[in-house]
Amino acid sequence: MAMRVAAVPGRFPPLFHHSQMPVVTGLWVGSRKLNFPSKGLRLFARYSQAQDRFSSRLQESIENLPKLMEDIVQTSINTGPRGPLRAAQGIQAIIRVGSEWLADVSQSTNSSAGLPTQIQVGLLSPFYLRRLFESMGATYIKLGQFIASAPTLFPPEYVQEFQSCFDKTPAVPFEEIQKVLREELGRPIDSVYEYVDPTPLASASIAQVHGAKLRGSQEDVVIKVLKPGIEDVLVADLNFIYIVARILEFLNPELGRASLVGIVKDIRESMLEEVDFNKEAANIEAFRRYLEAMGLTRQATAPKVYHQCSTRRVLTMQRLYGVPLTDLDSISSLVPSPETSLITALNVWFGSLLACETFHADVHAGNLWLLRDGRIGFLDFGIVGRISPKTWAAMEVFLASISTEEYESMASALVEMGATNKDVDLRAFARDLEKIFSSIQDLDTEIIVATTRGPSTNTTAVAANVVVDERQMNALFLDVVRVSESYGLKFPREFALLMKQLLYFDRYTRLLAPNLNMLQDQRITIVSSRGSTNRDTFKYSQM
Repeated sequence: MAMRVAAVPGRFPPLFHHSQMPVVTGLWVGSRKLNFPSKGLRLFARYSQAQDRFSSRLQESIENLPKLMEDIVQTSINTGPRGPLRAAQGIQAIIRVGSEWLADVSQSTNSSAGLPTQIQVGLLSPFYLRRLFESMGATYIKLGQFIASAPTLFPPEYVQEFQSCFDKTPAVPFEEIQKVLREELGRPIDSVYEYVDPTPLASASIAQVHGAKLRGSQEDVVIKVLKPGIEDVLVADLNFIYIVARILEFLNPELGRASLVGIVKDIRESMLEEVDFNKEAANIEAFRRYLEAMGLTRQATAPKVYHQCSTRRVLTMQRLYGVPLTDLDSISSLVPSPETSLITALNVWFGSLLACETFHADVHAGNLWLLRDGRIGFLDFGIVGRISPKTWAAMEVFLASISTEEYESMASALVEMGATNKDVDLRAFARDLEKIFSSIQDLDTEIIVATTRGPSTNTTAVAANVVVDERQMNALFLDVVRVSESYGLKFPREFALLMKQLLYFDRYTRLLAPNLNMLQDQRITIVSSRGSTNRDTFKYSQM
C-alpha cells in the first residue's frame, strides 16, 4: 500500500511571526528622517516585480523570435502558391458567414428577448464557427470532425455542434474522378478495370468510393479516390493553422502550457495520414496479418488490398458484401444467432488492441458489417488508434469497474490514466462518476420496426434497425470528461477513441443481444496487458 504525505500550510512556524517582521518606515539622511508610507513601498515592490517579469518575458520573446520567423518562412515555402489563394477563399468565407451573423443580429435586435448568447459571441460561437468551417471546405470539415471526436481537448458545446460535420458531402463529378485515376495509374483506366460504376457508393469530405470490376480476374472491387486538389488544400490550410498557433503562443506564452502548438501538430499529422492511402493500406494489411496470426480468418476479415492498382491517392480493395450490424432483420436471415456474431466482433476488436499494430478506431455501423458468409467485416481503416500499455492497463480496470459498478476503482483507474498535478479526492470523484453512469440505463435505444406486405403474396416482412444517436453517446462521454477535468485530469486522445468505440458496441449489444453484458460475459475475452489484474494496484496506490 503506497502512502502520500502532503504538506499542510501553517503546520510549521514561519521564520518570522507577523509581529516580528521588520518594517521599513523611513530612511535617515544625516540628521533628518525621510518617512515612507508603507502602502507606497508595497506598491513599489509589486511594480518592481511586475517589471522584472515583463523584462524576463521580453528577453525570452526576443530569443524565440528568430525561431518563430524561421518556422513561418519554412512553412510558407512548403505551402507554395496555394497559400495566397486559400487565404482569399478564407476571407470570402468569413465575409459570407459574417453577413449571416449580421442578419441574425438585426433580426434579434428587433426581438424583445434580446440577443442570444451565440450571437453575442459572434463568429467564435459554436454555431457560426461550424458554419465557417463548412464554408471553408474539406480541411475545416475534417477539423470539425476532429473536434467532434475529441471531447478530451475541446469544450462540450463545440463537440456537440460539430457532430453535423459527419454528414455526407456532395460527390465530385465522375469526370474528375476519372482524371485522378488516369494520373495515378499511369495507363488507361480500361486496361486496369473492366468497369467502373460512375455513381459513387459513398462520398466523404476528402474521398469518394466507386464500385468496379478488375480486368482479367473479373473480381469485384471498390476504388477509394482522393478528391482532386484536396491534398494541396489540406497542406495549405494546416500550415496556416500551424502558423497562427505559433504566433499565438509567441504572443501569449501561457498558451504553451496548454500545448496549443502540440495539439495543432497532432491534428495535422492525423489529417495528413488520412489522405495518404498508402498508410491506410498498411493499416489494413496489419489487421489482416493479426487475423492470420491469431487464427481468426474464419471469423472475421478486412478487404484485400490490390497494390498493383493502388497509390497514394487511389486505394483499390476487395469488395465485401454484407449488412451493417444495426440491420437486425438482414442479420437474422444470414446467421442463426446475431448474439454470437456480436461476440465474435467484440473478441476480434478487443484482441486487436494489443495484438495488432493499430486498432480500428471508427467502428460505426457503416464500417462494421456481417458478411454474407457469416464473418465479421471490418471496413475503412482511415482512422486507427495506437494504445500504450499504461493506458490499456488503466482501461482494463475502468471497464471492469463499469460492469461491477465499483466507482472508487473506476475513479482510481481514471486518475492513473489522466495526467494531473493535483491530489484527487477519490471518494468525491467516485460519487460524481456514479451519478453519470447510473444514467446509462436511461439512454434511449430507438429501434425502428418497419413492416411491408409483398405485392403478390400475403406474407409480411418485418425489418428492425437501431438509430444510433451520436449526440446522446457524446453527451455521456462528455459528462465523464467534464467531471474528470473538474478534478484536474487530462486524458490522452486514445482514451477518447476507445470510449467512443465501446459506446458503439454498447448500441449493437442493445439491438442484437439485449441480455448480454459485454464486460462480464465469459465468452468475451478482454485482452490483458499484464499477466494479472491491475485492479487492486490502482485502488490502493491512491490511498
